[in-house]
Amino acid sequence: MSTATASGPGETRNKLALGALGLGAFAIGTAELVIVGVLNLIADDLDVSLSTAGLLVTAYALGISIGGPIVTAATIKVQRHTLLCAALVVFVLGNLAAVFAGVFGLLVVARVLCGALHGLFLGAASAVATGLVAPEHRGQAVGLVFGGISVSTVFGVPLGTLLGQKLGWQATFAGVVVLGVVALVVIMIWVPAVRSSGSGGLGAQAQHAFHPRVLAMLAAQVLLMGSQFIAFTYLAAFLEDVTGIDGAMVSVFLMIFGVFSAIGTFAGGRFADVNASRTLLVGNAVLIVGLLGLYVFRESRPMVGVALALWGVVGFGVTPALQLRVISLAGEGADLAATLGASAANVGVASGAAVGGWALASFGIEDVPLTALVFAVVALPAVWATRFLKVPAVQAPVTGSVTVEASDNTPVSTGS
Repeated sequence: MSTATASGPGETRNKLALGALGLGAFAIGTAELVIVGVLNLIADDLDVSLSTAGLLVTAYALGISIGGPIVTAATIKVQRHTLLCAALVVFVLGNLAAVFAGVFGLLVVARVLCGALHGLFLGAASAVATGLVAPEHRGQAVGLVFGGISVSTVFGVPLGTLLGQKLGWQATFAGVVVLGVVALVVIMIWVPAVRSSGSGGLGAQAQHAFHPRVLAMLAAQVLLMGSQFIAFTYLAAFLEDVTGIDGAMVSVFLMIFGVFSAIGTFAGGRFADVNASRTLLVGNAVLIVGLLGLYVFRESRPMVGVALALWGVVGFGVTPALQLRVISLAGEGADLAATLGASAANVGVASGAAVGGWALASFGIEDVPLTALVFAVVALPAVWATRFLKVPAVQAPVTGSVTVEASDNTPVSTGS
């Protein structure tokens, strides 16, 4: 299989490949996030409390954050295209098991398994995407991949929620199975092989991927994503019980969030190529404003819609910048670090869901966004501090040129 390289994201083949990776991300993003819309249905059907059902969000996130790096480490020598396809095959089987899960414990196990394959897929897809384009377009490439996650909040989550409300939550997981199969076929056809974005075996990769500068960036990512999922995990319940929205209108408000998330992710990739650190800082500040609006105007439907739009545009809009910073800071450990970025995000998801469950049980659903706001404010100085982390100089494998630190945080190549 030939190695694909490109000077930019405009070539037709590479655009198709990036689109295929985005479709795979759409499938796994739907699987991860659609649980929020059917959480109450699962709780009622399996006879558990809503806060206990929220552990399904935590289980999936822990699968990504812990299982993803483990599986990546075990498969570090496997060709990336093969790895992408294998990850989707097992992911489909895991969601098929969820369809037939009649007890809560089995559903938790299925979610952990799917989460681990989710982490593996995102890490490999990020590495492949950055290998398809020139260094100055890497943010856009990552944005196109993670755009699949955000588009899943536009279509996958609302439609999956509606499907679950009409036919039962099992139908929601069956829909994810279909999406996974389609994504697998498209990736097999359109995604070529690319050179590894890292170098060496597991030991060499780990030395760079776990460097203190990378760990510092990952810690900030945990705070930033965790603050969001304190509120997002119980967003459907908040809209119903506090804002007074019910039925299909819940899906409409989730779609508002999703539309602006998609816009933010694609735009965020371009901003990340210009200045990733500034993108993160501005995104964190806007997130604080959005969560504040959600809490203050919680009983006003129009203002809640505005707050969700504001939150949505930065919530996933910072993802390309976060992933690009992690990959850049890891240097020669980029392949393993690509999965660590997804892991850190989902440590945030898991901890956010757990803190959200605690806030729900302790203060009530109306104060969950306030708890999220506090954590978003705490994240701000940590995100600001990451702008001083320096990207290492690495040897460019394709041209033999040296990659040096740019004025922001993304490396650029200089001819030798």
